[in-house]
Amino acid sequence: MRLPTWLAQHLAALRALLVFTVLLGLAYPLALVAVGQIPGLAGKADGSLTTVDGRTVGSSLIGQSFTDGDGNPVTRYFQSRPSAAGDGYDPIATAASNLGPESVVDTIATDPEESSQSLLTQVCERSKAVGELNGVDGSRPYCTPEGVGAVLAVFRAGGLTGPVTRVVSVNQAAPATPFITTYQGVTVEPAQPGQDYVAEGGIITPIRGDAPAEPAVPADAVTASASGLDPHISPAYAELQVNRVARERGADPAAVRRLVEANTTGRSLGFMGEPGVNVLELNLALDREFPAR
Repeated sequence: MRLPTWLAQHLAALRALLVFTVLLGLAYPLALVAVGQIPGLAGKADGSLTTVDGRTVGSSLIGQSFTDGDGNPVTRYFQSRPSAAGDGYDPIATAASNLGPESVVDTIATDPEESSQSLLTQVCERSKAVGELNGVDGSRPYCTPEGVGAVLAVFRAGGLTGPVTRVVSVNQAAPATPFITTYQGVTVEPAQPGQDYVAEGGIITPIRGDAPAEPAVPADAVTASASGLDPHISPAYAELQVNRVARERGADPAAVRRLVEANTTGRSLGFMGEPGVNVLELNLALDREFPAR
């Protein structure tokens, strides 16, 4: 007996669904998994995991922190660049902060949960901390000595023009002492929590300060990568940390530099990107060559 046309069409569609489900949903993925287990490929297919004495300590493809239980840097290790992925280096929450160069004003509120830092203040705070950790000048343009964005809200009698009538240091909450005393003859006030000085007509005015044009702390030490998972730091950031790590391990700085060079990768194809230092591999090499005392 001949099936109705509509039923025959539905059965043909069902057969095609079953065939492609088996081929593309089962056979193809299983074949790729099998190829990934071929000797020489298995490590990469499994995530380029790194093991020490049979214990997995990380991945050469994903960054991680080298901190103690309280989140403080372990001084005998090279430190990674910051991460905005989840709570830091979270592969299932890979992301950037989505803050750009216009993010210079902090949100100051009485409830800490409602407060947030601008990108500028994050950079200033990190630069100060990195400088203190490594014994160098952590100052940067547009940052206060305390490590927040040096930004004023300037009010003028005519709105955008006219004499200055009021000035507020928008990233320093009262009762803090503003980073400068006066601006064009007007006393600078600290910010009050919950106030939106831009909405009130203040002109946001970053103050450069007297920090060097080329900060001692490199950019990758104070900014996160787009993915938040970058396992590399720049050779400049590695060099900044050499003396500290050598001192903590009782090693010759020249020997530590040789390990940095051995774990530095060049540009892709010789011209794309920048050289990078794999922090995990470098720290493992340090543990082998100069065990913690």
